[in-house]
Amino acid sequence: GRPMTRLLVLPGDGIGPEITEATIAVVRAAVGEGVAFEEMAIGEASLAASGSTLPDAVMAAVPEADGVILGPVSHYTYPAGQPNPSAALRTGFQLYANVRPCRSREGLSVLRKPMDLVIVRENTEGFYADRSMHAGPGEFMPDPDSAFSIRKITGAASRRVARAACEIAAARSGRLTVVHKANVLKLTDGLFLREVRAVAADFPAVTLDEVIVDAAAALLVRDPARFDVIVTTNMFGDILSDEASELSGSLGLGGSINAGDSICVAQAQHGSAPDIAGKGMANPTSLILSAAMLLDWLGRRKNDAALTAAAARIERAVDRVLDDPASRTRDVGGPLGTDAFAQAVVAAL
Repeated sequence: GRPMTRLLVLPGDGIGPEITEATIAVVRAAVGEGVAFEEMAIGEASLAASGSTLPDAVMAAVPEADGVILGPVSHYTYPAGQPNPSAALRTGFQLYANVRPCRSREGLSVLRKPMDLVIVRENTEGFYADRSMHAGPGEFMPDPDSAFSIRKITGAASRRVARAACEIAAARSGRLTVVHKANVLKLTDGLFLREVRAVAADFPAVTLDEVIVDAAAALLVRDPARFDVIVTTNMFGDILSDEASELSGSLGLGGSINAGDSICVAQAQHGSAPDIAGKGMANPTSLILSAAMLLDWLGRRKNDAALTAAAARIERAVDRVLDDPASRTRDVGGPLGTDAFAQAVVAAL
């Protein structure tokens, strides 16, 4: 028979275990017997059991799996010195491309015009203080009234995220927008821009457009059709993708993957929502769509049409369920809880 797809499942904190369970049910229904899940504890669960929010055994299991489904984590509440599993996986396995599609849905979006775009955000460097230095933090205070932050941009990281964005753009409409602030950050964004232009030149099917970040933030509201695929640096990508998701309907409605050369982690766009944890009311849409993106990524890499087809079926099933206000979860105005929503998606499959 066909090779088994092995997925490592890390349920995480807060609503993580609930939306992970819902996601597994949907993936199992879409892929059938061809998928196996291995579950391991991270975050508060593993901290209680083994004294670490990200045990070494989990880090060792990641490259052994075909892909990873990662639930949200409450890293703000971890004791000092305990790793944020999300950031540790991104940097530890060089998951340099954070890919976030944002598509507006009828009756849920605040936009007057439809949005259908993908933001590809660099994930391993930039303004993030935990990702800019080999030793020591990326921020420092020479005196109590002055604080400085270092922004790291490298040609290598810029090239690889540009290539990922160009591949996505070539498979869509061929339109790629690089978002930057090179008019002010002349050296760092200048370097990023230089590398994106050079990589895009290798893709004859891709047309490159350049937009300054503040204009991009405004255009997302005024003229979302201006964009198809956006590539940008870490912090700009973080802010713009939250803006685009919220405009398109809700942070709870968009999928997201963190992809490297050989490892891909599906991760919901939202946080762990501890205030509603355990109540069975969380919306699992984001993690379900993230898992679909993971299947699509795997299908393309392994040349496995069954996985890409399963991904497309999950996306269509989620669309169909969300189209009906009576089968939405409470956060988007419907009556359903987490499990009932997952069952509705399974039925739509």
